[in-house]
Amino acid sequence: MLSKAKITERYHRQMILKGFGELAQAKLGRAKVLVVGAGGLGCPALLYLVAAGVGTIGIIDFDRVSLSNLHRQVLYTMEDIGHPKAVCAAHRLKALNDQVQLITYIERIEPGNCIRILSQFDIIIDGTDNFATRYMINDACTLLEKPLVYGAVSQYEGQVAVFNEGSGSVNYRDIFPHPPKDGEVLNCAEAGVLGVLPALIGTLQASETIKLITGIGEVLVNRLYNFNILSNQNYTLEISPNPASKALIPANIMAFEKTNYEWLCGSITNDLEISGAAFNELLRQQKPRVIDVREPGESPAITAFAHENLPLSLIQGKLAGLRAETIVFVCQSGKRSLQAANWLKAINGPVKNIFSLQGGLLNYQPPSNE
Repeated sequence: MLSKAKITERYHRQMILKGFGELAQAKLGRAKVLVVGAGGLGCPALLYLVAAGVGTIGIIDFDRVSLSNLHRQVLYTMEDIGHPKAVCAAHRLKALNDQVQLITYIERIEPGNCIRILSQFDIIIDGTDNFATRYMINDACTLLEKPLVYGAVSQYEGQVAVFNEGSGSVNYRDIFPHPPKDGEVLNCAEAGVLGVLPALIGTLQASETIKLITGIGEVLVNRLYNFNILSNQNYTLEISPNPASKALIPANIMAFEKTNYEWLCGSITNDLEISGAAFNELLRQQKPRVIDVREPGESPAITAFAHENLPLSLIQGKLAGLRAETIVFVCQSGKRSLQAANWLKAINGPVKNIFSLQGGLLNYQPPSNE
């Protein structure tokens, strides 16, 4: 345990800042931050959080160090190749500041352990590079009401935002309601990345986290910061809550733990499609207008929710007259309903939210009565 004099000596340069001082340093010492992913974003974030004196830091990463990591993941050396990243990172960070408590999780974060791990920390930093984990972390933080410091990089551009901070704050789904189609957005392994870019974005994530903890400055709440390393151009977008996004987040922890995010983020083939689970939540929250576009007499009969029948063969002439905040089209397999959804979207009418039930009625599971 450091004496007060040693604490002052170690953190002197930040403690003498106007508006910072001993109080802010004490807040850092009491804070608990989880960094998900000890890769290109996680390494710089971890370095500066540890150096700043954040009291407890969790590191979750199941991967092992490889030679291809070393151009951007600066916590590791040649000697670390083949060893678990979380262990190597903790060893290096402990050498930097032995007063910080480091908790390592050498496991893959998934719906079964996500809530348990995240609930132990005050702030979550997303340092991941795949959409399944990104959506899962976002949904868990929303359910737990935990601030989420988001970062992402692609080739020469990066983004940073803070989600779920305070009443009315947005979450990741307010910007990107649905995962991209397969192959639409390449990861760093496919598209490449210049090593200094994740260093910049990860350091910005650490900066936003320190601001959240200490209360200094303006945090990127409801804002998305974008930076291009080639041109040095940057801009910040204001984000507004999207009512439709609430229906896409599991209703509770039990529903969250049953969600298959790998499937969800690998099988969405159209931005108008809605999964069965999200549809059930939409029915519970918003009472959308549901239109069955099958021909009369087709089975299975719909008994789980209120609906109306408007066959696809007759629908084009009636699209302009449809009125509702949200319309969900359904059919046997999801093909005809997707066609109807695309037609309705194309006329650019008054309907704000347009969906097609993914997989159709043959793959739909009504909500249980539990």
